[in-house]
Amino acid sequence: MELGLLGIIGIAVLVGVAVLSKRVGVAAPLILVVVGIGLSFVPGVPSFSIPDEWILTGILPPLLYAAAIKTPVTDFRRNVTPIASLSVALVVVSAFATGLLLHALLPDLGLAAAIALGAVISPPDAVAATSIGRRLGLPPRLLTVLEGEGLVNDATALVLLRSAIAASAGALSGFGAAVADFAFAVVVAVLVGYAVGAVTVFVRSRLDDPVLDTALSLAVPFIAFIPAEELHASGVLAVVVAGIYTGHHSASKIDARARISDNVNWRTVQFLLENGVFLLIGLEVRGLLQSIDESLLSIGQTILIGLLATLALILLRFLWVFPLVLLMRRLPSRAERRTLQLRRGLGRLKKQRTLDARQERRRRALTRLYQRRKADLELERREGFGWKGATVLGWSGMRGVVTLAAAQSLPETFAYREQLVLIAFTVAVTTLLVQGSTLPALIRVLKIEGIDVETDREESATLFDELRKEGLRVLDDPQAVMGEDIEVDDDVLDRVRADTGMRSEFEWEKARLPEQKLVRSPHRQYRDLRLAVLEAERQALLAARARGTYSSRVLAKAQRVLDVEETRLRPRGGAS
Repeated sequence: MELGLLGIIGIAVLVGVAVLSKRVGVAAPLILVVVGIGLSFVPGVPSFSIPDEWILTGILPPLLYAAAIKTPVTDFRRNVTPIASLSVALVVVSAFATGLLLHALLPDLGLAAAIALGAVISPPDAVAATSIGRRLGLPPRLLTVLEGEGLVNDATALVLLRSAIAASAGALSGFGAAVADFAFAVVVAVLVGYAVGAVTVFVRSRLDDPVLDTALSLAVPFIAFIPAEELHASGVLAVVVAGIYTGHHSASKIDARARISDNVNWRTVQFLLENGVFLLIGLEVRGLLQSIDESLLSIGQTILIGLLATLALILLRFLWVFPLVLLMRRLPSRAERRTLQLRRGLGRLKKQRTLDARQERRRRALTRLYQRRKADLELERREGFGWKGATVLGWSGMRGVVTLAAAQSLPETFAYREQLVLIAFTVAVTTLLVQGSTLPALIRVLKIEGIDVETDREESATLFDELRKEGLRVLDDPQAVMGEDIEVDDDVLDRVRADTGMRSEFEWEKARLPEQKLVRSPHRQYRDLRLAVLEAERQALLAARARGTYSSRVLAKAQRVLDVEETRLRPRGGAS
């Protein structure tokens, strides 16, 4: 009963803080940490200490999967250089650098154990940074890098942590063995994640029951995580790979109803788990302070060491990010040379009057590659990073979920074990509150330009034009769809053509008309009138349900039809 009551209170706090954060303009994770710390000192509130396996095995896999399925493969590929640099190389460098610092400050702490703690505090959590960035309008590419870093760096840190713990226990014979263990964990995880993604997407494409599809979808992160861990690989990385694969192939292989359901389900899971963990960070502070044995190292000294480690991590990130951005600014010139070489090779193929089958396949492949590289190059020029983006990227190194869980997984045999956990908590809470609270002001001071709404509207209208043209080709031969023995009515064809063209026309209206005129546009009038009709139909449905004239099955079906139609007409988030 007590556990159930705590769960209800916890969800109420999460929802209340989420509403409050939108009104006051402060990211929900920051408020939740403060609320958690405050609640932990309220008399009668029990001390919280969540087992690390609950977070690492029960919370982290679905949390990462929920983020991974929303990660566009194209954006990830285009930014693989900065993502890999931040999520792999920087995490390793940070772990060793802070490990050496901690080893110097705590001589009784072995070097391997110090590096293990360095691995705990090295991976940033992108949740707070991206939530702030979206609200304040950071450039999409900067958000992509932050999200991609948050997906991969957890795996790097946890694999490094496991190797450091093994080394401290004498299970690894040397540096070469540690590198081999790291490589094995990564390669096997990628293979497991890819296999799980491919198999589950195939199975889900054959399911026609939304309930079964949802059940399988919720199980995927654990299906990827558990086998990878049993093979001594990175379960976290396997989950990320499975999620990216699923998100990329869902548009072509999974039913539209399942995609809509997935979107709602995983957004809900992500909201509860993400925000719940930040609340737990605060709630665990009192119990953690009470567990410190001050005869070994006082609370004040421990917190001071945590602050020094925080400062070192911030400096390391800035020292890494600015050279990285300089390197990225040189990439377009190299990409331009490769694209030019590709265009010349394609031109030579086109000059040949006749092509055999192999040459024709090569021509098509080169054409696709050229178009992709050209688009990549245009994006690189349009959304390249400058010193402002580097500054925001450097200041976005807040720690969170993984630091919380990984710190509690440190072996009891480690010297200063409770103090090490407090050091990790100090790093997490300090970065969240200091960097997280000042990041919005930094973004405003730098006046970073985010998404160009007008450009996006024109791009959207152009895309819908392309979709409309391809879609209307189907109507050139309606018998291919309906069958040769069915004569298709011309009025039906006209209606389908009109409905298909309406979306494209409305997108161009949004691109060309100012907002005040857009309200009076014909398509906006159509939408508003259609929504009014739907509302009247909904009221009639409620009246029919009250009368009890129809069966519940028929009423439920009518309700679903109205809901789908309203969803189509009313854009998410109130966007026009």
